Amino acid sequence: MADTRELDDPTVDEEEFEDPAVRDDDFDRLFGIAADGVIGAAGGLVGTTLMTVVLLIGESFDVFSRSSFATVTSMVGLDGVFPEVTAGYVLFVLAGMFPWPLLFASLKEYLPGARDPVHGIVFGTALWTGFVFAFYDGYTGLALVGYLAVTLVAHWVYGIGLGAVFEYLATRPDTLV
Repeated sequence: MADTRELDDPTVDEEEFEDPAVRDDDFDRLFGIAADGVIGAAGGLVGTTLMTVVLLIGESFDVFSRSSFATVTSMVGLDGVFPEVTAGYVLFVLAGMFPWPLLFASLKEYLPGARDPVHGIVFGTALWTGFVFAFYDGYTGLALVGYLAVTLVAHWVYGIGLGAVFEYLATRPDTLV
């Protein structure tokens, strides 16, 4: 039988090795943050695309106007520098892809609902309260009612799309994200 007393002796100097998990932990945290950012951008792109479709349907009923995106351009001081409607729409898409999904990710656990798409509806409703005033273009009567309805539905669709992507990609194995 082999002599194992040396292994059991606490006085034997143990050689210390650098724990590779410590270095990998920082990398994993950084990779996780980047992956969450990609998930947020993907969810924002899906939500903004769906929202755009609803807004274009509203435009066909004369209750929304693409020229409202020029408001965003003038808000940030880019009017006259770029085509106003195009630049406004690009800023609209970028806002839908980056800051709003980050805010959603940080608040979704506090929003009512059991699933992310439901959280997204609540989140979209909150965003709608600002959008409805910022993009208002002087509608009155039934056009105002249509504008309110179309923009609210557009924000619900944005929230559902954003939440659905968050839910789908959050439940995927780590190797796929």
